[in-house]
Amino acid sequence: MSKFIPYNPKLKPLARKLRKDMTFGEVLFWNEVKENQLWGFDFDRQRCIDNYIVDFYCKELMLAIEIDGMSHNYEEAYSKDELRQEKLESFGIRFLRFSEAEVKYDMVNVIRALEAEALEIIRSTPNIKLPTAFDIALLNS
Repeated sequence: MSKFIPYNPKLKPLARKLRKDMTFGEVLFWNEVKENQLWGFDFDRQRCIDNYIVDFYCKELMLAIEIDGMSHNYEEAYSKDELRQEKLESFGIRFLRFSEAEVKYDMVNVIRALEAEALEIIRSTPNIKLPTAFDIALLNS
């Protein structure tokens, strides 16, 4: 399913800086998905895609995850987020958005939502290679 998606190489230094300066919610989320912990899928932090940087990205699932802090509550930021998401969805990327508070205080349901989205993508995309036999059992249940 994954395919080449362009990125602006000029954004790489900013992405590196953002990886070093993650919010607390981003650190908590990263601790749940790093090192292929979610069914063997590889997630990247602060991934450059087109002219944007997404908080987390799984290339195999073509799934971006955004952890939105307080700055995203303003109308101008919301409008920019919407345009950015539409552009990235035009590449076939799916999005999940969580608030910083959801990640801090309700990680169990954040992971459940992520797992549900991953299963939906797997079920609807026949050429995704399932990482483990456990996943096949999940799909058949």
